[in-house]
Amino acid sequence: MISVNKNALPSVLDLIRNAEILGIKVYTSANGATVIDCGVKESGCHEAGLQFLKICAGGLIEPSIVHQSIAGQVFPFVHLTVKHPIIACLGSQKAGWVIRMNDFFAMGSGPARALALKPKGTYKAIHYQDTSDIAIIALEAGVLPDADICAHIAEKCGVTLSNLYVLVASTRSIVGSIQISGRIVTMAMHKLEDMGYDLTNIVNAAGRSPVAPVKKTFQQAMGVTNDCNIYYGSVIISTKFYSDEFSKITSDNSEMYGRPFYELFKNANYNFVNIGSYLGFSPAELTVNDCTTGNVYHFGRLNEEVLLESFYATNE
Repeated sequence: MISVNKNALPSVLDLIRNAEILGIKVYTSANGATVIDCGVKESGCHEAGLQFLKICAGGLIEPSIVHQSIAGQVFPFVHLTVKHPIIACLGSQKAGWVIRMNDFFAMGSGPARALALKPKGTYKAIHYQDTSDIAIIALEAGVLPDADICAHIAEKCGVTLSNLYVLVASTRSIVGSIQISGRIVTMAMHKLEDMGYDLTNIVNAAGRSPVAPVKKTFQQAMGVTNDCNIYYGSVIISTKFYSDEFSKITSDNSEMYGRPFYELFKNANYNFVNIGSYLGFSPAELTVNDCTTGNVYHFGRLNEEVLLESFYATNE
């Protein structure tokens, strides 16, 4: 069985070796954990974002940056191909671990989830659990974790603090923008999981999504990073069994479709729960290849008008 923690470790060590070049910084917590600032106090860069993204998926995706045109304007896009999509997306990359202690809050993703089984329901559904003496977690947070947070993570993972690696990036950083756009395939997989589709039928997956510009505030960044996937993120899935669930996972199925996410977020008092998960966790378009019949299906659409409104509307 593939170990997502062991498989991602070489990329983590490479990140540490090249920290200065990548515009990131490595710290050792007071109790011995390795904390890597990829976009909190440090600026990071596109390459650091790609490394963060690959590590977050247990080393099972191959990401790249490609520049493409949207309505005549050129923007960076994340392109990715996924190996073992069930393990990579749901077993590792899914942001399934909410870490809340004292004043600290973060969404946790990455290989460490497969040790702590966060959440248990996902690992039961995909029949996967990692066994590793090292743990690697990726946090989306605006501050770096202290020793108590690191101790909590290590305990849940069953590893020593010296074998814990914590990667951190703020939503309002270039690494944060890249890693959120790089979740585009996981969003589709997560939606299928919620609908009860038998994920073992999925053979291959790939995707692309534009990289959001870095914004001034967390709220603005939350809006624009979500809009990249909601309005311009594309997913391609190959499956052994086609089902009607595929037609229901694109964002245009939501009643809230057509408005920038920042506007919805602001009207919901900046509480994600008040918006609901349907729009926020849905790709713009999906192409499905049924490998059994050879049929190809397409759902959803790209919406450049709303995306560009989102890119510029939050310049308050």
